[in-house]
Amino acid sequence: MDNSVNQVPVKTGEWVLTFLITAIPVVGFIMLFVWAFGSGSNESKANWAKAALIWFAIVIGIYVLFALIFGAALLSALS
Repeated sequence: MDNSVNQVPVKTGEWVLTFLITAIPVVGFIMLFVWAFGSGSNESKANWAKAALIWFAIVIGIYVLFALIFGAALLSALS
């Protein structure tokens, strides 16, 4: 199998389209998984998508942590 196609640098126009697609709420999130784990994706785009998914997981974890802390503080203040 020829991997040279996946090694070609991603052009600026392709990155603009990539960012536009990821700005669409549900579609962008699904496309990150397609680019990260799909076999036909460019290697640099796949690595970027994996990094973006890691950042999403970190941010969601922080949101959950803050919600638990402030939710518990609010419940104890109301009791």
